[in-house]
Amino acid sequence: MNISSATVSQTINAPIVQKTVYSVLFSIAFAHLLNDLMQSVIPSTYPILKENFNLSFTKIGLITFVFQLTASILQPFIGFYTDKYPKPYSLVIAMLFTITGLGFLSISTTFWMLLVSVAFVGIGSSIFHPEASRVAYLGSGGKRGLAQSIFQLGGNSGSAIGPLLVALIVAPFGQSNIIWFVIVGILGIIILSQIALWYQNHLNLRAAKKIVAEDVAVPLSKRKINIALAVLLLLIFSKFFYMASMSSYFTFYLMHKFGLTIQESQFHLFLFLASVAAGTLIGGPLGDRFGRKYIIWISILGAAPFTLLLPYADLFWTGVLSVIIGIVIASAFSAILVFAQELMPGKVGMISGLFFGFAFGMGGLGSAILGYVADQTSIEYVYKLSSFLPLIGVFTYFLPNMKKKAA
Repeated sequence: MNISSATVSQTINAPIVQKTVYSVLFSIAFAHLLNDLMQSVIPSTYPILKENFNLSFTKIGLITFVFQLTASILQPFIGFYTDKYPKPYSLVIAMLFTITGLGFLSISTTFWMLLVSVAFVGIGSSIFHPEASRVAYLGSGGKRGLAQSIFQLGGNSGSAIGPLLVALIVAPFGQSNIIWFVIVGILGIIILSQIALWYQNHLNLRAAKKIVAEDVAVPLSKRKINIALAVLLLLIFSKFFYMASMSSYFTFYLMHKFGLTIQESQFHLFLFLASVAAGTLIGGPLGDRFGRKYIIWISILGAAPFTLLLPYADLFWTGVLSVIIGIVIASAFSAILVFAQELMPGKVGMISGLFFGFAFGMGGLGSAILGYVADQTSIEYVYKLSSFLPLIGVFTYFLPNMKKKAA
């Protein structure tokens, strides 16, 4: 069979559909682990800061609110900007902000210094998440749920490891030992520098039209897309408001109700956060296979029976229920985020920034409100109140079935 020179030239120069780049996915996931490990230092040191600065639960909630606010407001704008003008090395800049914040936190002597410190860490987060999520999207090779799950697994693993390291490094020796976490940030800068090189090369190949873009238009009206986005944001509200009760106040709940020490309560927090990491890995691939709407149903509404039982359980069953809740409720985020990205093709940065930012914002708002409620009532009442939040999962009914639409 004869092949013309023109055919050979077309074959050589033809755009290729990129396969899943697992080296990039696991690298950005590890960077996410380091980033969120450093961020988890903030809530993990609350018992220490509460004692050092004689803080009320309201002030602890305010610290979380400032951190989450700075981490949330900027994210959609950064994502919107980098959709048009991608900045691969902004990932390194993000890590520099986080390092600066932890350095200030280790030497803070006033409540206002604490707020400034966590604001720096929040700014680092607002820069990191939209672009890192885009890297995961670009390296997915079409397996977007899997890619987002791997990326989120890194972050949730870091959030789980952080409290353990705080219990080992900071709790026995004091606030000043937070400075050791700067080493983690330096490692992150080295890894993110390498990822930025791949990212820049990928952008160059796309600009030269040597890689096929995977974005596909969605066969839905603008009104239906807006309704779907609103429902997804409502589900993010329920998930992260509840998660705020666990990440910010679970240690205080265990210490108050069961008389545990700081180290013992941190271990239980680690088990919960580790289960969150496991649930994150499960949700994305299942969403790719069976449809994201079904996974969201199971994840949000499916957590309700367990959250409703938690406030009435003894110590053993509290531990068991917290692990189940972590696995079930965490499986939603990857499905929710990829669902939203597919609703708005070509706007990965803006959507990632919006949803990560909204998640951080709801976490911060939830922490502030629940801290105030704890001061006015009791820490146990907080868990009775927040246990109803997963029932909001019934609104999943209003999401379109993207799997059928795509078919």
